[in-house]
Amino acid sequence: MIAATLGLAACGETFTAAERDVIHADGQGIMRVLSIDIEADSLALREESLPMSESLLRTEEYALLRERMLQTVQNPEAEGVGIAAPQVGVRRAMIAVQRFDKEGEPFEFYLNPEIVERIGEKADGGEGCLSVPELYGNVSRWQHIVLRYRDEQWVEHTEHIEGFTAVIFQHEVDHLSGRLFIDYLSADGFEEPIAE
Repeated sequence: MIAATLGLAACGETFTAAERDVIHADGQGIMRVLSIDIEADSLALREESLPMSESLLRTEEYALLRERMLQTVQNPEAEGVGIAAPQVGVRRAMIAVQRFDKEGEPFEFYLNPEIVERIGEKADGGEGCLSVPELYGNVSRWQHIVLRYRDEQWVEHTEHIEGFTAVIFQHEVDHLSGRLFIDYLSADGFEEPIAE
């Protein structure tokens, strides 16, 4: 019994059984996005995320979660520019952001991201969220931030980010603390969905 326990500890942290169930639910492909329209989902979206660890990064579940989150945020029926792991039911500090400030505008993944500095001015801009269906609002966000995070090689970085990409990071990092863009709006700050 002691040898088995020591062997498990040496392997490092793993995703919980509940997290593994979510990651493997429905096999492959697009994941179910939690919605504020469902009470249990709404409560889950308000929870603080747990940190990622290097041992979690090295698991098969991380690779699958990463791939499925990417498919989910790029779903043509509900496309986004960023997604946080809590939005798909995995309460870990992991986000994907489309880098409009880089050539090719790639999606990149960030582990344990935190905004360590806000610089200059805020500006208003329209926002929506995959977890807040058909609601849009005007949110005031910083236009220049300093972000500290770990990459997928577990290397720590500190990066200055500006413009729309900085806004996306603020929105996604908020998810890790249980905040949604609607928290920044007054009761009359919502806009009707744009008719297609």
